[in-house]
Amino acid sequence: MLDKKKLALATSSVVALLSSSAFAQEAGQGANQFNVQAMAALAAGLPIALAALGGALGQGRAAAAALEGISRNPGAAPRIQTPMILGLALIESLVLFAFAVSYLLYSKIP
Repeated sequence: MLDKKKLALATSSVVALLSSSAFAQEAGQGANQFNVQAMAALAAGLPIALAALGGALGQGRAAAAALEGISRNPGAAPRIQTPMILGLALIESLVLFAFAVSYLLYSKIP
């Protein structure tokens, strides 16, 4: 338990000491157009990656739970399969929505 506290203290002190240099900027120098474009590209790429990861994990868990339920009670397969397909379609629609938002952000990059 003591080692975890020491590790947490060391990590927080390193973060506190290193983060101050991130805000060090000379007066009169603001963000330029390249920084804005780079952040827009990052904002366009990151959501689709996270959405694909989350959607794949959600679909895998839903299919695994449905297959487990069907294997335990094969007579309930039609009652399990329909809500599972509906749930998978809703998960997929969230991933497609993230793709649309990412595409809109990407179109803003000159």
